[in-house]
Amino acid sequence: MNSSEAPGYEALRRGRCSQAQQIYLVTTTCIRRRRIFASEHVAGIAAAAIADPDKWLGAQLLCWVLMPDHWHGLIQLGDGVRLESVVASMKGRAARSVNRALSRKGFVWMPGFHDRALRREADLLPAARYIVANPKRAGLVEKVSDYPYWDAIWTDRKASGLKALPQEPAPES
Repeated sequence: MNSSEAPGYEALRRGRCSQAQQIYLVTTTCIRRRRIFASEHVAGIAAAAIADPDKWLGAQLLCWVLMPDHWHGLIQLGDGVRLESVVASMKGRAARSVNRALSRKGFVWMPGFHDRALRREADLLPAARYIVANPKRAGLVEKVSDYPYWDAIWTDRKASGLKALPQEPAPES
């Protein structure tokens, strides 16, 4: 059976539409759920390929985390770009970089991906917090700031270190 014919693959694509300016929470997993990015060397190579803002085909990567066996991201589509194209481009860049660095060939990612459109602006920061807290929940680090393979537009990790995501406003009394 061809991997694109695997049960569930078509279900991932059913009903998917790409809407300009829409923000999507995207998850994709490594082939056979292998921990390809468990090595700091490999994770660093993949993270550099993923983080390049010039390679997102007119979409904006708002927030992401690269886990040992999967990736989560918040992607805002630009005009005239399809979510499938954006995700395929990211997966291809990361896979080529990893395979080139390790002098290997082969699949890095499972075909397809899961996506969920964020319908309300109020869902954005909770989704971002969920993404960046993934390494802590998985027991990889004690503090989110200790995990190097993530970023969010609400931080300036390169210039001044990690800053927290904006806090939700306090409820009015």
